[in-house]
Amino acid sequence: MIANATEYEKARDELRTLEARLVGLERTDSPGSKGFTKAGIRKMIARLHEELAVYEGSSEARHGASN
Repeated sequence: MIANATEYEKARDELRTLEARLVGLERTDSPGSKGFTKAGIRKMIARLHEELAVYEGSSEARHGASN
């Protein structure tokens, strides 16, 4: 669970890394190395998207919508 802005930025960096790895795997269309598979990477990406969304939602709730 993401608890602060530092963890949020780390999660975003990890997300970018995973997305790049997935693109590389899709380009080569070879089995994943060191246990990384396309499906596994997609699951990790989905988990990070969920955690980022929860943090963003709670951040908006704490600070209110600024319109």
